[in-house]
Amino acid sequence: MKITYQQIIANDTVKTYIKKADESLSALGYTEHSFTHVGKVAKTASDILITLGYSEHEAELARIAGYLHDIGNVINRIDHAQSGAVMAFRILDKMEMDAEDIATIITAIGNHDESTAFPVNPVAAALILADKTDVRYSRVRNQDFSSFDIHDRVNYSVKEAKLDIVKDSHIELALTIDTDFCAVMDYFEIFLNRMILCRKSAERLGLKFKLLINGQRLL
Repeated sequence: MKITYQQIIANDTVKTYIKKADESLSALGYTEHSFTHVGKVAKTASDILITLGYSEHEAELARIAGYLHDIGNVINRIDHAQSGAVMAFRILDKMEMDAEDIATIITAIGNHDESTAFPVNPVAAALILADKTDVRYSRVRNQDFSSFDIHDRVNYSVKEAKLDIVKDSHIELALTIDTDFCAVMDYFEIFLNRMILCRKSAERLGLKFKLLINGQRLL
């Protein structure tokens, strides 16, 4: 059975897992991982595939994978990609989604976390790019500047982020950073592994990955 993105976002179980997962991460001091983040990741992942000429069905699978990718955090942050993949399998199987579509989605979810990630298929590559490029000041929950750690500083410093996708050429992340909060090198200290992963994911889609910070090309 073909299951749609609209069915997924309307599912009460999915809503609960996303909400509770974000509550757990909030207690641990992590940035926002709630409906705003997963909705943005879902849209960006699908936009990437549509722009590159993939089918609407593949883009729909990327939307679903993007929306479900962080539900494993409700169990634990550690190995949340694998936990989330198992949870997504149970949800999608119960909804009677086709096995091939389930396999594509859970493979993408299970391969999105930096420690074990790899762009094993186009949906996984799009999910990784969408997730790792969602850096913005509005994700920071901590309002006490004096207690910011480096993760808070890096995210809070990003005042604008734009992802530009050019078919048969490149995907570029252009950031405007307030260097009063974060030096450019701080960004690399935290996100270097993510940018390497973005490069691999772009290559999986036949693209080069580029990074522009305050008008200066760094990758």
